[in-house]
Amino acid sequence: MKKYNVGVVGYGWAAGAHIAAINTGELGQVTAVCSSRKLDDAELSTRHGCPMKAYQNYQAMLKDPSLHAVSICSYHSQHKEQTIAAAKAGKHIIVEKPLALSLDDVHAIEKAVKAAGVKLCICFELRFSAQFKVIKSMLDRGLLGKLHYGEVDYYHGMGPWYREYEWCVTNKNCGSSLLAAGCHAMDVLLMCMGDDVEEVFTFGSNSSSPTFGNYEYPTATVTVLKFKSGKTAKCASVIDCLQPYYFHTHLVGSEGSLLDNKFHSNFIQGLDKSKWSQLSFNPVDSGDVSDHPYKTQFDAFFTAIDKKKEMPLTGLKEAVLTHEVIFAAMKSLKLGKPVKMKEVR
Repeated sequence: MKKYNVGVVGYGWAAGAHIAAINTGELGQVTAVCSSRKLDDAELSTRHGCPMKAYQNYQAMLKDPSLHAVSICSYHSQHKEQTIAAAKAGKHIIVEKPLALSLDDVHAIEKAVKAAGVKLCICFELRFSAQFKVIKSMLDRGLLGKLHYGEVDYYHGMGPWYREYEWCVTNKNCGSSLLAAGCHAMDVLLMCMGDDVEEVFTFGSNSSSPTFGNYEYPTATVTVLKFKSGKTAKCASVIDCLQPYYFHTHLVGSEGSLLDNKFHSNFIQGLDKSKWSQLSFNPVDSGDVSDHPYKTQFDAFFTAIDKKKEMPLTGLKEAVLTHEVIFAAMKSLKLGKPVKMKEVR
């Protein structure tokens, strides 16, 4: 029997990926699912290959003393209340992005999680992808020298074919291109460039295509970041494009550069800076959650709980920082001027 029992709330697209990733790990197993739909225990257990209890009442699931953690895969608008309730119930927390739909709600979650002494894992799982594990290793070893500029951009057309389209287009249930999906790009940009953001300035636009006409907010945004250390960076979040999924990554340092899965470094003898050298990983190339590295991330989370340590890379600290930058960017877009980070902290 595995060590940590997990209850999943929300039983949609993301939940299926979470259940598979948790159950194939060594430490966690999903033993309960809470959904607004009535689910059958036997059918649920058969589908996922392990005993599960179905709930329609979230508070009832939280009262189950056998549960050690919850995985929150519900609508964005429910994340705040469900995360705080889980913390108060003493459950460790996995929560899908975004953490919440307002900065005040993010800070309320931060306060509740700290007060409860539980661990939190935000699903910015691309930090655990092969691409960004290699990139982080290269940066940690100084192969690009000192970074002074970076770009990480998210291109993924989220039209009527997209599973979450119906509710994702509204301000009430989502509210920005960054919160919808581009937060992944902003998050790994911060992982690469550092967390000393001083100021952001965001611009936005909408496609004239009727395909994306139902969106209530700008579907293409670009955020310029200024760092206290003097670095600059850019993050575009474009969910109204008609093209293949593309997660553009370009980092520029004093001793080399990296573009997606290509690089040059002055520290490796024999390389020609007029030609890119190839890295062997496959770049992130899909918005489908079934392709995301949840298992690696969740294994790290349960190991952190087991060792009574903070979640590496995607813990509470990283979740709050990335969302603070995102909400500063959203404020900048609304006001039409730069916003300093001290205005949102």
